[in-house]
Amino acid sequence: MSMTSSLAPSVPAPSETRAAPPGAGAVAWVKENLFATWLSTAVTLALGYVIARVVVAFVVWALFNAVWTVPYAANGIAQTGVCQVIKGIGACWAVLADKYRLILFGRYPYAEQWRPALVVLIFIALYGVSAMRAFWRKELVLVWIGALTVVGVLMWGGIFGLTPVADDSWGGLPITLILATFGLAFGFPLAVLVALGRRSRELPAVRMLCVVFVELIRGVPLISVLFMASVMFPLFMPAGVNIDKLLRAQIAIILFAAAYLAEVVRGGLQALPKGQSEAADALGLSYWKKTGFIVLPQALRLVIPPLVNTFIGFFKDTSLVLIIGLFDLLTMGKVALSDPPWQSFSTEVYITLAVIYIAFCFAMSRYSRGLERELGASQRR
Repeated sequence: MSMTSSLAPSVPAPSETRAAPPGAGAVAWVKENLFATWLSTAVTLALGYVIARVVVAFVVWALFNAVWTVPYAANGIAQTGVCQVIKGIGACWAVLADKYRLILFGRYPYAEQWRPALVVLIFIALYGVSAMRAFWRKELVLVWIGALTVVGVLMWGGIFGLTPVADDSWGGLPITLILATFGLAFGFPLAVLVALGRRSRELPAVRMLCVVFVELIRGVPLISVLFMASVMFPLFMPAGVNIDKLLRAQIAIILFAAAYLAEVVRGGLQALPKGQSEAADALGLSYWKKTGFIVLPQALRLVIPPLVNTFIGFFKDTSLVLIIGLFDLLTMGKVALSDPPWQSFSTEVYITLAVIYIAFCFAMSRYSRGLERELGASQRR
């Protein structure tokens, strides 16, 4: 054998295609998890039968037997007789065709409702951009400031040829998104500061103030905080200074969200091993550098699920602003049903509202799960 042939690298034989192991595949998963025993099989078949009956009944009610439009009288009143005939057999989606603008945009002037519609699209685009890690830079703060400025200009008007619209006429989905977005955007940084202040040992006065703030706000329901912001807050203002109810509600939601989020953040800080902080001290990092670059990123990663759960809760709790006279999405649905021809068709309206809430909450939940897996990749072995 020659030297050349002995030193030549061996070429691996092409890999052979192997069959999947016996326990792999969808069929194997179904057998293992749904039909493993006689009891599991019985439960699977029973639940499958119930789910199939419910789904078929709903599809027949919502689609095949549904009424989509109704005639209108000369005075513009809907003639809902055809819906009354099929009540309980089919859905009457004509209520949405007649009331969707009122539900989504409240009492905003009809000719100007393109503005709140554009505001909703801006919020959705802002959420989408903020969810992409490629945009997690300092410039994202400028994007938020610019987007929220455009939202204010569109909703209030008065400049660039836009008709002024007082916030008393706002309602529907824009109010829900404004209260939730501003409440969480300003409440979260405040919550971080409160959580850090509550763990401070060098500043006992600040620590006590943070403890009082959290316990006081968490000790009362959101309705009480909204009522206090609406009734008591103006009493502390100087004479002649009047803050509108939208801003008062926003301040109440920010404070309430900050108190709850502060405890979630504090839980993440307590769960972090002390060695991380001690290592940062050994490197000579200042308190704010240690907190901003070492402690907080790891602590927040640990509490992503409870943080998002709190976000979802506050998104739905915006419906409580009715107590101070603001009409959010859910409240506008109730207002739409106060019209006598449509009072019997609340199911269709509430199903639609539920779909809207579920869409936003499900998007937050799915994003948090993906973010948790991505940020936790370094912890997996």
